[in-house]
Amino acid sequence: MTDAAECKPETIEPEQDDEERDDAHLDDIEEGAGCTEIWEHLAEKRDE
Repeated sequence: MTDAAECKPETIEPEQDDEERDDAHLDDIEEGAGCTEIWEHLAEKRDE
């Protein structure tokens, strides 16, 4: 069994190609935002 405190997740580097990422539409959302903030952000983008 692995202790969660010992877990060291690796950072995934973004791919270096010209294609837009699937989650690029969420770049303007702050880290740790909840469902409501994400929903509001998407609704604002849809209105534009």
